[in-house]
Amino acid sequence: MSTKHYFPETAVNTLVPLALKALVTANPALSLIEDQRVVLNSNHNPAHVALISGGGSGHEPAWSGYVGDGLLSAVACGDIFASPSMKQVLTAVASVPSDKGTILLITNYTGDKLHFGLAAERALAGGFSKKCAVLPATDDVSIGRSKSTKVGRRGLAGNVITMKILGGAAAKEYSFEKCVEIGKAVNEQLVSIGSALDHCHVPGRQNHDTIDDDVCVVGAGIHNEPGAQRISPFPSVEDLISQLLKLICDPNDPERGYVKFSTSDEVVLLINNYGGISPLELGALTQETLNQLDTTWKILPTKIYSGAFETSLNGPGFSITLCNISAAASNSQTSPAELLTLLGAHTTAPCWPNVLSNSSTKEPRKAVPDVDVEQKASVDSSQDLKIEAGLLEKSIRTACEKAIASEPDLTRWDMVMGDGDCGEAVKGVSEATLQLLDSGIARSGSIYEVLYAIIDAVDAMGGTLGAIFGILLAAFASSLQSQSQTHSSNTPLIDILAPALTSAVTSLKQHTGARVGDRTVMDVLLPFAESLDRERNLEKAVKEAERAAEGTKGMKPGFGRASYVSVEKGEGDGIPDPGAWALYELCKGLLEGSR
Repeated sequence: MSTKHYFPETAVNTLVPLALKALVTANPALSLIEDQRVVLNSNHNPAHVALISGGGSGHEPAWSGYVGDGLLSAVACGDIFASPSMKQVLTAVASVPSDKGTILLITNYTGDKLHFGLAAERALAGGFSKKCAVLPATDDVSIGRSKSTKVGRRGLAGNVITMKILGGAAAKEYSFEKCVEIGKAVNEQLVSIGSALDHCHVPGRQNHDTIDDDVCVVGAGIHNEPGAQRISPFPSVEDLISQLLKLICDPNDPERGYVKFSTSDEVVLLINNYGGISPLELGALTQETLNQLDTTWKILPTKIYSGAFETSLNGPGFSITLCNISAAASNSQTSPAELLTLLGAHTTAPCWPNVLSNSSTKEPRKAVPDVDVEQKASVDSSQDLKIEAGLLEKSIRTACEKAIASEPDLTRWDMVMGDGDCGEAVKGVSEATLQLLDSGIARSGSIYEVLYAIIDAVDAMGGTLGAIFGILLAAFASSLQSQSQTHSSNTPLIDILAPALTSAVTSLKQHTGARVGDRTVMDVLLPFAESLDRERNLEKAVKEAERAAEGTKGMKPGFGRASYVSVEKGEGDGIPDPGAWALYELCKGLLEGSR
């Protein structure tokens, strides 16, 4: 395939911003917060549930092209194939406030789950949304159950069906809870499988993997992943479609039989163009799919979509998605007719099929909202948690100093199986916190004031560990307020902090599949929080954290990059997980500083 581009080297700096500007210029109902790459519906109604989506750019028209009445309220657009930051997502949430709540619709990739998850917690903690839920799309069947037990299935183009149905529901003023219920039910009844002839080509990057002319990929994702299977010699179209449909339709497949279909079910078919297939060829692929659905599987789709819904730049490939609307309706206490009505409801989103924008670009535009995502949720002085200022500062200062001192070891350990940046990230956020202490943030003795300042410092930390800490602290701030409201002024502080931490950990677990035994920071966090809540004794909890951190030395990585990066035999022996050890050092410092 051609590797030539009109924007060959400057895609990150110019390609995405220019494309977004063109989109909102052509569609007066849309607005663009340029510095955060947030596209929003200027006519968003606060009485409707706000639907936020987004992700890496390169999948257009997803997701910016689906902003409009009856579909998405706003989206946050990252760089090509890269998740938007927490701040971008939080800006999107703040730009379209809702009296009912906010739903974040994402594809099930680690970066999106963490950054959108962190934004959800920050939105709740900062008062930008009263209710917030993250709904990951998990429709891809290519990997199968046994290999996706921890992280779940990937998201493919099936997510636009969920998105469109929820857009119709929000426009009809369904409740937040009902929208969440419908969203989960529809997602559970989605199955998708992709195929590709070759990788897409990202401007400014070189493809290291090549796919020969006589090879067809089955199980192709939308980020240049290798694909689950390569078939050679190249199959006929009939054989290829037969293999793809068997992967999503066979109810007896223990790995991929996620959704069952009967002849009486209302079913939606979506054939998605990865970006490099001509409309003529895509039409022929659609018809062959329809033929085999009828003759082999006795499935007659009620509604058929065919086109570019979620692309992979110029990827020469396509995906097939089926959605059992009847089963989704049964599981959400609705009817198939109701869900199909919502799916077909009117939308002004510029890139949804069969919708034309007739408004003039000369019409007056609504002002772009002035969004301040740095604002903090106000805490009533009567509910503020305060301790002796000197003790508060000493505890946090000692924790930071312990973490900084451990940086050389953390960096050395992370060079073995990680990116080598763990130590620097921990040191950076610790130094930033020390500067905040020097500026006097602990002077009042307010735990909330210090906590919110540290949350801001963690936001700049970056990386997976930064997202984990960010989600934890944001959720901790929210749960701490709830706990403090239900206790009297005589309640021991640890009886407020311990259950608040437990609640925050529960929230964090919704955004990451890592658990004890996966050789991550969770190996220390979970037992530390459990011990603190059970014993209400910081010293015992720190001893538990030490035991857990030491225990990671003999573990095989089960999550994240380290789980699939090869390491020379014996190279990682006796080395603890750097994130787990960093948390132990912080906990130990808090204990020493509190004495």
